[in-house]
Amino acid sequence: MPMFRTSDLSESDVYTVLANARRRETVRHLTTSNGTLTLGTLATEIAAEETGQSPPPQAAYDSVRSSLRQTHLPMLDDLGIVDYDPDTHVIRLRGSARKVGTYMEVITPYGITWGELYRTLGVCSLVFVLAALLDAPLVGAVDPLLWSSVSLGIFAIAISVQLWIHRWYVLRSLRGLEREVN
Repeated sequence: MPMFRTSDLSESDVYTVLANARRRETVRHLTTSNGTLTLGTLATEIAAEETGQSPPPQAAYDSVRSSLRQTHLPMLDDLGIVDYDPDTHVIRLRGSARKVGTYMEVITPYGITWGELYRTLGVCSLVFVLAALLDAPLVGAVDPLLWSSVSLGIFAIAISVQLWIHRWYVLRSLRGLEREVN
């Protein structure tokens, strides 16, 4: 029998979710997809990541599918993070997943966090602009305004990539805000 929660997730519940790699990957895959996946698709993606083989070996797929079906998805459903239908094997992301996402480090496709990427871009931009202002060799030959413009352009590209990767999650969040206003 499912347990329904009326309040937000507690910090303890969030850490319980994050304590297991398969639960983290479930939330991540749903966040970066359109918010809906089938059990088979999710199990295939997670098993492929765990084994480094695509398609994954049947034994790995069966193990992942079984643990998701019997343990992880019911837990995530009980906590209100996903809506899992055990009959159709369809998994949908719920609004409570935002709280889990707050605790998860969002990783770029290159293995660093988005925060690390933005901090690095900021420091590099500052160094180049200051070097141009101080007429450092090579860098000083370029106008500081141009360095600033290039830096802002790179930031805009990085933000666009991040939004594109998480577009379904962003759209679902905006639709939720729209409903709250109306």
